Amino acid sequence: MAARRISSLLSRAVYASSSIGPASLLLSRGFVVWRFECSVGISEISQKVDNTNVSFTEKVMPIDELAALETWNNGKPYEQAAKSELPLFVRLFHYYAGWADKIHGLTVPADGDHHVQTLHEPIGVAGQIIPWNFPLIMFAWKVGPALACGNTIVLKTAEQTPLTALYVAKLFHEAGLPPGVLNVVSGYGPTAGAALASHMDVDKLAFTGSTDTGKIVLELAARSNLKPVTLELGGKSPFIVCEDGDIDKAVELAHFALFFNQGQCCCAGSRTFVHERVYDEFLEKSKKRALRRVVGDPFKTGVEQGPQIDEEQFQKVLRYIRSGIDSNATLECGGGRLGNKGYFVEPTVFSDVKDDMLIAQDEIFGPVQSILKFKDIDEVIKRANATRYGLAAGVFTKNINTANTLTRALRAGTVWVNCFDVFDAAIPFGGYKMSGIGREKGIYSLNNYLQVKAVVTPLKNPAWL
Repeated sequence: MAARRISSLLSRAVYASSSIGPASLLLSRGFVVWRFECSVGISEISQKVDNTNVSFTEKVMPIDELAALETWNNGKPYEQAAKSELPLFVRLFHYYAGWADKIHGLTVPADGDHHVQTLHEPIGVAGQIIPWNFPLIMFAWKVGPALACGNTIVLKTAEQTPLTALYVAKLFHEAGLPPGVLNVVSGYGPTAGAALASHMDVDKLAFTGSTDTGKIVLELAARSNLKPVTLELGGKSPFIVCEDGDIDKAVELAHFALFFNQGQCCCAGSRTFVHERVYDEFLEKSKKRALRRVVGDPFKTGVEQGPQIDEEQFQKVLRYIRSGIDSNATLECGGGRLGNKGYFVEPTVFSDVKDDMLIAQDEIFGPVQSILKFKDIDEVIKRANATRYGLAAGVFTKNINTANTLTRALRAGTVWVNCFDVFDAAIPFGGYKMSGIGREKGIYSLNNYLQVKAVVTPLKNPAWL
């Protein structure tokens, strides 16, 4: 069993990480060489590292072991890591390896006797800070486009979840990535993260995390060398259930939208808006679904929910549950700790939730579903948009006109219609408002790691030549 190999995985996952200062200086020295090698090198390296379409380096580490390492790293169900996250991880690197030799400038028409062209050049040293909720996916999400564009990288893992990022970086080096191109460091945000954000030799910063921390990162970047920053931050995503859809399917989709990954998703559908005509039926079935949710050992078959990431997050979730109770929301089920060991939270459902309650305003990052009632489309649009966040939204309806109205009216970077949490390497992701700056994944992410240079040359020799 994969779980029995954890001790050996931990020993193999140890990878020497440098301090922020020396790592950045090393990258600066190696940048000029790598920027011209990368278009061929990254494709070859990616093929060595990933030798099939369904697994990551079977010769070095079978897919079940890498999934087990991610489960040990984060606490998420093993089946989720193996069946959902690892295929996307592989897909991301395939996608960006394909871009590496296709990035080029343009010829630009201009008035006068001049030839004008643009060069798309690597931005330089990319500092990247990834969160603890999806360590493997976030590693590929950040590293793939930066390498494809010819940049060098200092990536900081979350202090809670360094294992898989460190191990995969080791695999890249073994596959032939030149020394100094990809450095992975682990440490705390106020020390290692702040050092990376404020370092004068870092040319670009990409951060995924909370909105409050994102503000700090942006300020540090501005105060240092005004490095450009991409931010993917928090959310309080609405999931809107209209009266015309199949209620059983709506319940299951809304449940998935909130409870997936222990509710630890920046885009979780944490405000479930339900039309008043189907509210009571939806509520009763949502309660029953939450009570059926299987919580426990993430390595066991059929487990849907593991523990929260650590005690700090565990206590934070419990405080929000108490806040919901104190605010007179109706606790339909859950509401406490599950068992007497580990950071397991009961799947929790609140009804009679009002827009001004903390559980309807703040990002909880836990298995707490808030169900709100609405009367019509105009009302729900106004209420869904009444938040500082704008990362994602979900719509459940059979009516194409309703779907079109909502997708265009909702101020969110992603709107899923009759689905949720559908990700692909080619689909851009990012937020409106205080959910972030810029887009990641897809062709959009390449622009984050490129500089555009205009080259203007006279078609005739000037008189002085």
